[in-house]
Amino acid sequence: MAEIAFEAQVAAYRRELLLHCYRLLGSLTDAEDVLQETLLAAWRGLDGFEGRASLRSWLYRIATNRCLNALRDRGRRVPPEPKPPFQPPPPSRHGDVPWLQPYPDTLLVPDAEPGPEARYTAREAVELAFVAALQRLPPRQAAVLVLCDVLGYPLGEAAPMLGATPTAVKGLLQRARASLVRHRAESSGGGQHADAPEPESAQERDLVRRFADAFTADDIDTLVTLLTDDAWLAMPPAPHEYHGVAAIASFLRASAAWSAGRRPLLDPTRANGQPAFTCRLAGEPAGVIVLTLAGDRVRGITRFLILDDGFLRRFDRDVRRLSNPQWN
Repeated sequence: MAEIAFEAQVAAYRRELLLHCYRLLGSLTDAEDVLQETLLAAWRGLDGFEGRASLRSWLYRIATNRCLNALRDRGRRVPPEPKPPFQPPPPSRHGDVPWLQPYPDTLLVPDAEPGPEARYTAREAVELAFVAALQRLPPRQAAVLVLCDVLGYPLGEAAPMLGATPTAVKGLLQRARASLVRHRAESSGGGQHADAPEPESAQERDLVRRFADAFTADDIDTLVTLLTDDAWLAMPPAPHEYHGVAAIASFLRASAAWSAGRRPLLDPTRANGQPAFTCRLAGEPAGVIVLTLAGDRVRGITRFLILDDGFLRRFDRDVRRLSNPQWN
């Protein structure tokens, strides 16, 4: 009975805790592992919960510290770099967050009533560029920034979650804010552009459909007309990044020559609040593609080279086949 009561108490917080762990770890796989550790620790420590803080704050304290422990004890779980089956052109640069994974919109829940300290909207705080920038911060800085600027905890509440003084947390937060602005400016994408189409709007669906048509047909000439001049292509966990239309076109032509007419199947979905696709080639998983939009163009293509069909099926729950009338 006690276990049933515990499950009922924490059920409302499972999804937001998973998202919290994902923001700090950048990996859905790792976030799921740490969430299980968090719930187990909470279950074992339930007798010691004295109610001085809310149950939600207590769970966030455990989750935050479990994430920090995981980063300290295990480090970043850097996946092996995939080897392309063809000779790609030299990349424009190398990415530094190879463990980054997409997050299915079907798992998103609104952050529960963020306080007045919150600086980021729910949409901004889940975008790929934001999550990637968090990975470049020292872990405790990232934790403070998420607790205060995303979830809206005041310094006085965030400090005991980290076993620190409000003064120390204030210093961490100031450094985190300055570093985050710099990392977002330097990183690929910089988040959805201010004039990106509204999610699920007719303008967004039209642009995404035109991208899918060109991509599946290996129509590189049409595809590049859909890109902004400063567009980029990234492929975690591969470090290669291609910046600018010419560099992207060069890579896509090399890829198309290797595929030799074998057309990928793209299933529209959403990830990190952005339009996305699961991708399969000859029936086999070939990754998840997430688009970053700017106006009526595509500014960024992040193709996650994830070949685990179980991972892709997490996105299939929200899949709308391209044959769906709304995509025609």
